[in-house]
Amino acid sequence: MKDWPWYGYVLVALIMLGLFYFIHYKPKNDELVSIRDERIRTEKEVEMLKQKKEELDQIEKELKLMTTQLNELEAIIPQEEEIDVILRRIQQLAFDSRIDIIRFTPKALIAREFFSEKPISMELTGNYHNIAIFFDKLSNFSRLFTMEDFSIRALRDQTDSLTVRTNSTAKTYVFHEETYQEEKGKEGK
Repeated sequence: MKDWPWYGYVLVALIMLGLFYFIHYKPKNDELVSIRDERIRTEKEVEMLKQKKEELDQIEKELKLMTTQLNELEAIIPQEEEIDVILRRIQQLAFDSRIDIIRFTPKALIAREFFSEKPISMELTGNYHNIAIFFDKLSNFSRLFTMEDFSIRALRDQTDSLTVRTNSTAKTYVFHEETYQEEKGKEGK
């Protein structure tokens, strides 16, 4: 090897460098590039998952809000008639307002598009201010009521606690989710 010309040494060095490049450096470099590409893909995936998580958190927050709103709305317009509950509450309101319920007559449901109306014919006696207090309390009731056919007249035989008689029809409402869902299904087709 000592007798070789200088370019022989250069040629051996180039061969050794080539072997080093193809055997060691290139596979390691390819592996490094592959790992870097995989890291970049993973980082993009992590970023995408973070965005999805934020969207999911936002959807869960909206779902909680909507569930709360639905519960509030179901208190206003429930899915069942609950006449016994209504009667008890109205009796309590009448007692608290110091008036008498002479007649409480629930009538048949009147079907509407997404809900039904439940008319309740009521006759009340008491003094004017107590009846006003009763209707004020009824207006603050959690369940939705509308008053129709309201009339008030003075009693012939009046006392301090009994001066007027009212006749009215209170309407409460019942939501029909099945009907609403069927309507939504028909619109979607």
